Amino acid sequence: MINVSNLKKSFDTINALKGISFNIPQGECYGLLGPNGAGKTTTISIMSTILEADEGEVNIAGYDLKKNPLECKKNIGVVTQEIALYNELSAYDNLLFWGSLYNVPKPELTVRINETLTLLGLTDRKNEKVKTYSGGMKRRVNFASALLHRPDVLFMDEPTVGIDPQSRNLIFEVVEKLHKEGITIVYTTHYMEEAERLCDRIGIIDNGEIIAQGTLDELRTSGSMKETVVISFTNLTEKRYTTITKDWNDLQRFGDTIHFYSMNIQGDLSKIILTCNTAGLDINHIDIRKINLETIFLSLTGKQLRDK
Repeated sequence: MINVSNLKKSFDTINALKGISFNIPQGECYGLLGPNGAGKTTTISIMSTILEADEGEVNIAGYDLKKNPLECKKNIGVVTQEIALYNELSAYDNLLFWGSLYNVPKPELTVRINETLTLLGLTDRKNEKVKTYSGGMKRRVNFASALLHRPDVLFMDEPTVGIDPQSRNLIFEVVEKLHKEGITIVYTTHYMEEAERLCDRIGIIDNGEIIAQGTLDELRTSGSMKETVVISFTNLTEKRYTTITKDWNDLQRFGDTIHFYSMNIQGDLSKIILTCNTAGLDINHIDIRKINLETIFLSLTGKQLRDK
């Protein structure tokens, strides 16, 4: 459905994209995960014809983006990071305007607007001016405007930034519904929990480069990252710690706590506890820290996902 090859883009002396490539099959939800300034929005802007690439190729639904931009536009819906609405118009009139740009016949457009407003929980306030809406409601109208022409591909650029939990969860539910219906989705975010919940595959982008991509399980097992069992004790001494290191050498001590590192916690947890009991240690608390996107990204880049 989407093929991106060697995409490059510079702004003055800044290399925003340094030759990224990825393929997204039909019906997949593909997440672009990275900190602010990593290149997520630039990538989406090029694929949605807002920006022109310096080099590289983009193919959407069988159409070359450079040769057939209008055909590509017919197949895509774009949920921008910036809210693009007219504050003095109601939600209904905003959607009427945006839908008319796609040349949807008015009788059919009216039906689609009402269906979309219902989908995003806006029916009861559809005739009120957008300026009276909360940030979360504006985000939902913004989302609705991208669905009116029933696109096969949906680009979503950080659609939940700065909104309330209720609106965020509703957006998640709609994305999941569209995904089940077979729409191809490209979802950019720097919130790892969103990518974990919504995306089939994830591309981690940093400094204009895709540094890793795959399913969450593939990313977890692609490197040498290990899970951690954190155990605190009531009677940890240097002698007892030395005894443990003879049986388990991949560990670190932090005061009364020991971090045990493992590639397979499920298989090793009982061994770790047995080792502690044999050394005469009294366990106070056990915390299991699984590998997630936050730890993967930190391992690959040395940065927190929410770095500004």
